[in-house]
Amino acid sequence: MNERLNTPISGAEPERRWAAVRAAMAGERIDVLLMQANNDFMGGYVKYFTDIPATNGYPVTVLFPRDERMTVIGQGPMGLERELPPEGDGIRRGVARFMGTPSYASVPYTASYDAALAEKALHGFSTIGLVGTAAMSFALVDYLRNKLSKARFIDASDLVDRIKAVKSDEEIALMRRAAAMQDAAWQEVLKAIRPGMRDLEVAAVAEHAGHRHGSEQGLFLCASGPVGTAAIFGNRHLQNRVIREGDYFTLLIENNGPGGFYTEIGRTCVLGAASQEMKDEYEFVLRARKFTLDMLRPGVSPGEVWDAYNAFMRENGRPEEKRLHCHGQGYDMVERPLLRHDEPMPLAASMVVACHPTYATQRTYSWICDNFLIGSRGAAERLHRTAEKIFELS
Repeated sequence: MNERLNTPISGAEPERRWAAVRAAMAGERIDVLLMQANNDFMGGYVKYFTDIPATNGYPVTVLFPRDERMTVIGQGPMGLERELPPEGDGIRRGVARFMGTPSYASVPYTASYDAALAEKALHGFSTIGLVGTAAMSFALVDYLRNKLSKARFIDASDLVDRIKAVKSDEEIALMRRAAAMQDAAWQEVLKAIRPGMRDLEVAAVAEHAGHRHGSEQGLFLCASGPVGTAAIFGNRHLQNRVIREGDYFTLLIENNGPGGFYTEIGRTCVLGAASQEMKDEYEFVLRARKFTLDMLRPGVSPGEVWDAYNAFMRENGRPEEKRLHCHGQGYDMVERPLLRHDEPMPLAASMVVACHPTYATQRTYSWICDNFLIGSRGAAERLHRTAEKIFELS
């Protein structure tokens, strides 16, 4: 079965992760970590520990003991409980037991099925660290707190995040491949886009390009509109507009690459000529991004960057950021640290961030997006190679 796997990581990489996490668990006296996800857009903890993504809305629950191999609970027939050899089964590494149950988020009466199996696997553990509580079902945690009333439950998300956010050389190499894949996808979009195509059809060009190079999942947000309007991109449900001669088209390619790591690139093209306002605002977006990038140094507080960036925007008569213009990426499409006021994690070398200052006026939508690697002395390196410009197409 190993030949079916899409770009598995090396044997040494999960060992590195597990050792680092177990050392941190020992320091906090945590016996076992518990995590759950049902997708591989924002389900990175499951992928990080097992190298297998959660998909399709089906819950995958992982128990990571400090001194033993893992237990994984996932989709399968009732009563499935399979013990795995120390070397794994060709797919699951570091897993001692796989337990299956046919449960579904859309069927409420199955909510206790995964939880009951987790309870069985958690007996004997005193301190249980919950990882990624925002991704867990209420049913899982509520069930376990009632059944394991003598156990101590703590939030261990930050413990894992501090390790997961700093990328190894192998992880960085895979993220470089993801960025190169997206550069190639954008070039295919430029070659394919024509008046008469729907926004969705153009986005599909980028998605197909990604699949050919090992991508599994992703978002492709886009929008077209006449020059002189603000065409703010949206998801597939909002991509039915037909592109006309002279329109501009904006696309975010945010898919994972070989190995499951996310990067993202965003550019704008015009099927004709860009207006002077588009060009002027684009130049300012580049200035705003450079302002942010110049602050991305190890040890810097994200709140400091957020405050300085918004002061820069105010001073230049542009709208303040109210959401998120720069954030970490990895196995999660959006990963810590977030570059904003509420993020306590300081920046560190070997973090990879996406930076995408964005704003709209009545007459245009201005933005750019690329990924950057924070170096040991700052000087963030851009991972994408696509030109930083508005593409004007004849």
